[in-house]
Amino acid sequence: MKKRTSGILLHVTSLPSSYGIGDFGSDAYKFVDFLSKAKQSFWQILPLSAMNSPFDSSPYNIISAFAYNTFLISPELLIHEGLLNKKDVYPIPRFPKGKTNYKDVIPYKKKLFRTAFERFKKRKDRDEYEKFSTENSSWLEDFALFKALKTHFKGRVWSEWPIEARDRKPEAMRSLIKDLHDEIEMEKFLQYIFIQQWSLLKYYCHEKGIRIIGDMPIYVGHDSVDCWTHPGIFKLDKNKRPSAVSGVPPGYFSKTGQLWGNPVYRWDILKEKKYDWWVKRVEHNFKLYDLVRIDHFRGFVGYWEVPATKKTAVKGKWVKAPALDFFNRLKNRFRRLPMIVEDLGLITPDVRKVVEHFAFPGMKVLLFAFGEDYPTNPHLPHTYEKNCVVYTGTHDNNTVRGWFRTEARNENKRRVLDYLGRKVSEQEIHWEFIRLAMMSVGNMVIIPMQDVLGLGEEARMNRPATRKGNWKWRLLPEQLTSSLAEKLSDITENYGRA
Repeated sequence: MKKRTSGILLHVTSLPSSYGIGDFGSDAYKFVDFLSKAKQSFWQILPLSAMNSPFDSSPYNIISAFAYNTFLISPELLIHEGLLNKKDVYPIPRFPKGKTNYKDVIPYKKKLFRTAFERFKKRKDRDEYEKFSTENSSWLEDFALFKALKTHFKGRVWSEWPIEARDRKPEAMRSLIKDLHDEIEMEKFLQYIFIQQWSLLKYYCHEKGIRIIGDMPIYVGHDSVDCWTHPGIFKLDKNKRPSAVSGVPPGYFSKTGQLWGNPVYRWDILKEKKYDWWVKRVEHNFKLYDLVRIDHFRGFVGYWEVPATKKTAVKGKWVKAPALDFFNRLKNRFRRLPMIVEDLGLITPDVRKVVEHFAFPGMKVLLFAFGEDYPTNPHLPHTYEKNCVVYTGTHDNNTVRGWFRTEARNENKRRVLDYLGRKVSEQEIHWEFIRLAMMSVGNMVIIPMQDVLGLGEEARMNRPATRKGNWKWRLLPEQLTSSLAEKLSDITENYGRA
């Protein structure tokens, strides 16, 4: 990452679409065209993983470390592939513009998927599907069975299933696989369709000179296929429920910390197994994306562990993890490690040592730059090293304009204006932050699409430590104008990032 570049952060769910949620259809290709016209080099997205609870809608609360979120499949492309007819998709529910309505999207798409699957079963030429199934059998078979069992047991958490299913007794598994054959095949079919559509979009990105930055959550949910199939690598009790869960201590986003609730890893067991599960997971992500952002990187060095009985993250403790050994294992396995590390929050010297040892680019966030430690704050541009990725804000932050209007105190605003050297209106503050990022020495700059558009707090993607109203914002097709692409292109060229 030695070249000066820039890109835009926009999750796939936030793309325009007629079907209630962003997907891999024509609007995704139009967005790539916009990136190309704006002289951008990267498109950063959030995790594409299958979500633990679709109604919770967080892309970080995942049901599998390997399987994909099939609600991103495009009905438009299914029509093009002959798996749906136009009449199959009508009537389209009256989905709200500018927001994802998971409550209505999920049953609508499930109905379409069932129709497409029934049509697919009648096809004789299924060589590509069979090839996909064989190449991905190490995770696909278990995932499809897990999903089928979730439906069979009426959505119950796997640790509450009958013991023979919970503990994967061979005879019970054979019987269930036979009984649930059709549901299992449908799940495998949807994973196949996802990767076909994603691969086409990724190929188009590469044709346009755009590379994809993906996102890998550090944890999986307890109610996940990974915990079910690999219970030994997680801290579970004798009933296979979490005994300790993940979170972060009190800090910037919450006075009581954040209780994520994911079971934490048994790094001692992972180390004994030469980190096999993790190595396969990293390899899987390297195939899926061009670069991988490692979420909550400090958790590989030391993580905040909270007893599963606690209601908040306050009573947790720091536990060490074998980061150097683990990443050396990855370094020996792969020719290179195309990673960006999320090194935000409480970063101790041992974390910084690992980042520097492997020369991982870390993150700088301008919205964090104007606090009480100004002008020595490490998020201020004059403190940057070249090997970093500069953001105006992330998916967890307010937009620049929203921050300036509703969160920034008078002293924060004064520091911003002092740093810029002039007065700036609320209507223009986002462009000033974009310029600060673009003119910095940081080799890569990523701007959330909401900041390119200059939107307010209503366009915020996520509010950490809250459960409702998140992950819903969507782009409107009319917002991708030629004049906006031209303005971003000019700034990108002026600061040598085109």
